[in-house]
Amino acid sequence: MESWDISSLDVAPHRPQVLRSDREARVIAIHLPAGEEPQQHQTHERAYLLVVGGQIEVEKDGTTESGGPGYLVHFDPNERREVRAASDARLVLVLGPWPGEGHPSGRPASAA
Repeated sequence: MESWDISSLDVAPHRPQVLRSDREARVIAIHLPAGEEPQQHQTHERAYLLVVGGQIEVEKDGTTESGGPGYLVHFDPNERREVRAASDARLVLVLGPWPGEGHPSGRPASAA
């Protein structure tokens, strides 16, 4: 068993902390400062984003939702979206399976 207290982790802005990474999933703790967006707006993997602290806004196809602690959103592989921190936010991103089909790290070493 592995466990983390996400609210007490020392996660610096712009320095996501990978908590676990194996073939099933990658789990990442993120500190997203107010007004900022994560770098990736699409992932090769199925993604689950959980708000642990703060507020975020998620936009997809012109529809915007807001959520605070406890808000969980799911994205299909390759689904484009916009995520913004309405206030400083602490998030957990789960990607799976890791890496997803088409992810650059999944390419054979000879393919360059």
